[in-house]
Amino acid sequence: MSIPSNSYQLLGGQLLMLSAEGGYRAAIDPVLLAAAVPAAKGDQILDVGCGTGAAALCLATRVSGTQITGLDQQETLIELAWEITQMNGLAARVQFHCGDLLHVEKHFKLAAFDHVMTNPPHHKKGSGNLSPDPLNAAANFEGDAVLEDWVVFCFEMVKEGGSVTFVHRYDRLDELVELMARQGRAVTVYPLWPKETGKRAKRVLVQTRKGISGDIRIADGMILHSNDDEYTTAAHAILREAGALKL
Repeated sequence: MSIPSNSYQLLGGQLLMLSAEGGYRAAIDPVLLAAAVPAAKGDQILDVGCGTGAAALCLATRVSGTQITGLDQQETLIELAWEITQMNGLAARVQFHCGDLLHVEKHFKLAAFDHVMTNPPHHKKGSGNLSPDPLNAAANFEGDAVLEDWVVFCFEMVKEGGSVTFVHRYDRLDELVELMARQGRAVTVYPLWPKETGKRAKRVLVQTRKGISGDIRIADGMILHSNDDEYTTAAHAILREAGALKL
């Protein structure tokens, strides 16, 4: 099989991806998100705002026997996600739907999934200059659905006791934790530190379980890069070897 010119690899070559029009490609956020989901064989997982399917496909690669559904309102990205899934031989376990999370009643039953994961737009609507590329703009800036809508939808879709996992900007952590604590109470905050020294966390994983009582717990988190800019051993195990990340 010839390798397309717009291809790139995730998980150390275990997964072949395709760049979308305009060069849009998945970064490490969806890989880390997928690693944090405590999925097991037989589980049903929903990936909200799936883009080209990076998180869904990373999770399917890491945990055999899972059934994963991706949802995104960008038809172009959904079409590409299907192509990538077929190219990687995962079409029997990963499927995608094009739809808006504010209007998807016809697609999904409530509380149908064991786990829900999401990498939503990180910037508030109107908080910056939109990219002229509509795919880039939609991926980075909230539209009609704001962060609270994303949180509410994720909890509507997950079963009682199931996990909901977000990856987001660290500077919106307080807002996200408050919203998630209303739904799940026992919230784990897992900072992603760029380097060993002198750098604030820019990203954070936040996870809770629906209906499970408890406190907010702030974990030590993970350092992504050593001071020589190489991945740390812990980050390499996840980003290159498809390891699991226990929050």
